[in-house]
Amino acid sequence: MPRETLTADRIVRAAIELLDEEGLDGLNMRSLAKRLGSAATAVYWHIKTKDDLVRLASDAIWHEVELPDLDATDWRAAATAHAASIHAMLARHPWLVQAFGSHLLYGSGQAQHNDLSLAIYEKAGFAAADADRAAATVFTFVLGSALGPAARISLDRRLAKSGADAEQLMADAMTRATETAMQFPRLRERLHTTAAREYAAAPDDTFAFGLQAVLDGFEARLIADRASSRE
Repeated sequence: MPRETLTADRIVRAAIELLDEEGLDGLNMRSLAKRLGSAATAVYWHIKTKDDLVRLASDAIWHEVELPDLDATDWRAAATAHAASIHAMLARHPWLVQAFGSHLLYGSGQAQHNDLSLAIYEKAGFAAADADRAAATVFTFVLGSALGPAARISLDRRLAKSGADAEQLMADAMTRATETAMQFPRLRERLHTTAAREYAAAPDDTFAFGLQAVLDGFEARLIADRASSRE
């Protein structure tokens, strides 16, 4: 059976798979070439550097994010759907959260969603400058909400590769964290609840709660601005 032709698109798809499995630290041209059944030099022929590869991979996964139809829905429904879809994409590809802090990321996929975000908040009634601020606020919230789970995946991967007893290290850390929390009244109270035992980074529905609170704030500001303009 003939070998599949090596193309930049095939390399990027393989890189995404490798990044999902191993994270940013696990991506290198040699491992990628092995996955593709090719030589590293052949990969370099299509994509010159690892930084270029991360940028292309990051932009490709932005195409997984759904684009709400602004002509068919109101701004809050569009904002909620768009932010939730970005959050889900970051959950599928947690390495992207880390890449935002270590790589220069740009491309048509990301730009398309940046443009849509501005359109959503302009439809809400914000002037251009405030639409920029609103879009940035929501994206910062989405990214921050994805940080905890992404960090946990990275930590688990690092502990697994260290050769240490990862489960014991985690158990010891949780014991020390519990001892520390017992010194503070509100944390101490929550240690004895079912919820505290069932979640790791945040309680259930934290993302939905926070996003709606942000959008509530936007809506209140818009109402106040409209009232002020009529005075």
